[in-house]
Amino acid sequence: MRYLISLVLIYSSVTCLAQDLDYPDFRSKKDNFSKVREAALRADLASFTLSGVDESIGKAVLKNLPIKDYGNNFMIFEGDNIQVTIRTGVFDPSKYKINRQESHVLKINGHPYYGGNYGDLPKTTIQSISVLIGKDTVAIPPEAYSDLFEPRFSYSQSGSVKTRNNVYLSADKSRIYIYMLNAETGGTEYTWVIQDKNYLRRVVDFGFLK
Repeated sequence: MRYLISLVLIYSSVTCLAQDLDYPDFRSKKDNFSKVREAALRADLASFTLSGVDESIGKAVLKNLPIKDYGNNFMIFEGDNIQVTIRTGVFDPSKYKINRQESHVLKINGHPYYGGNYGDLPKTTIQSISVLIGKDTVAIPPEAYSDLFEPRFSYSQSGSVKTRNNVYLSADKSRIYIYMLNAETGGTEYTWVIQDKNYLRRVVDFGFLK
């Protein structure tokens, strides 16, 4: 319940701050929560995502994995014979093709990008996502995160370091949800779905805060 209240407070505070862009926005909505059709998957996502908060009432709270370790550029979750490691890197503009309109960044390497304030150069990248289930490694393809930027591991509140990120398990444990939320810069949330030890899909929502 406390997590749900936090989501509602974030949602209420940021949805009123949207901004109309004066340059083209090429970001696609095909991976948005609103496009998820599978009922069980949608119900699970609604229980913890900001984009699904309107459907979260009555949804069971999913079990989550504890954080084993974290640093400036990594975070490790471990439990239930599962280990998830997320690593980040520094965005180096010299290694990318940047498409601009005047001073606004529209595309990176020819593709729309997500994270941070759209139109600005990102500062950080998602370098890798590693998933180990028992002795089996689940391959997360680079295209699942190569256009996602400005991941946020932690934030400060009342002098304490906290995180909005988590790894959730479906009730039958057939699905794993790797979740990251950056509510401070641009308002973006990323979820990668693992089902039966295979990467299934990602869910990407953006534009909560401008």
